[in-house]
Amino acid sequence: MVEQIKSIEYNEPVSFVVDDEAGGERIDKLLSYVLCDYSRSFIQNLFNDGLVFCDGKNISKSFKPKQGNVISFTVPEPKEISLEPENIPLDIIYEDSDLLIVNKPRGMVVHPAPGNYSSTLVNALLWHCKGNLSGINGVIRPGIVHRIDKDTSGLLLVAKNDSAHISLSRQISVHSLDREYRAVIHGHLKELEGTVDAPIGRNPGDRKKMCVTNQNSKNAVTHYTVLEEYKDFSFIKLKLETGRTHQIRVHMAYLGHPVAGDPVYGPRNGVTSLNGQCLHAGLLGFVHPSSGKHIVKETPLPEYFTDFLGRIKK
Repeated sequence: MVEQIKSIEYNEPVSFVVDDEAGGERIDKLLSYVLCDYSRSFIQNLFNDGLVFCDGKNISKSFKPKQGNVISFTVPEPKEISLEPENIPLDIIYEDSDLLIVNKPRGMVVHPAPGNYSSTLVNALLWHCKGNLSGINGVIRPGIVHRIDKDTSGLLLVAKNDSAHISLSRQISVHSLDREYRAVIHGHLKELEGTVDAPIGRNPGDRKKMCVTNQNSKNAVTHYTVLEEYKDFSFIKLKLETGRTHQIRVHMAYLGHPVAGDPVYGPRNGVTSLNGQCLHAGLLGFVHPSSGKHIVKETPLPEYFTDFLGRIKK
């Protein structure tokens, strides 16, 4: 297969030759493999902007190149984005001059992305903190130390300055920051306690999904404890040792017990009434960047979660 490209310089032409294995493959699927670290929307925009060529001729995303064809493209410099503060109510669990902890509702996107630059947690934070957020993650993700999925509820750490951000990020990297979740999963696990130690990387067949894989992956470790078992589901506690994209959802699906309501990794006939996965980030524990004190904050299960527990107990 053609060699994967890990980094791209803006306005610099990039090209590769299609080999016999890649010949006949749709060009958008081929580029998803070649540009393995770039999003599907990034690749889609290359075609939308007419920036992909085969032997010098502009091509569409459905084009199927042949062996020996030269594929080329150029990535323009990104347009400067200005995010607007928005007066969106926040459930703030803790706040001081260095950081705050927000209890994010399900359905709220953490930071802006192409096509979605408003009504995110970052827009709300810009209003609440009056711009006093760390700049380490740039314009799009100011103050964001770690993320949780749109349809996952729970606690999120936000840094107000770069010093706090560096300290909290370091705690995440050495696995000293405690993050506990609650989830409802399909079926019953073989053991009441256990650890999933399985690397996670981008799914080569669908770039919107992650998967357990040894290719282009990072180590991922999740500890779990079964709290209660019901007829068709289990209520469990999970503790993250690492923090990979979709880690809990991928690891539970890997065990054959996906998170209830998960529209991506769950069964096709899953619990659609939940409108997303039944997953809540309920506890954060960390050492305060300035005081050195150990802080632990918890939040109760949200209504959607307790309602579902009540339904499956019957």
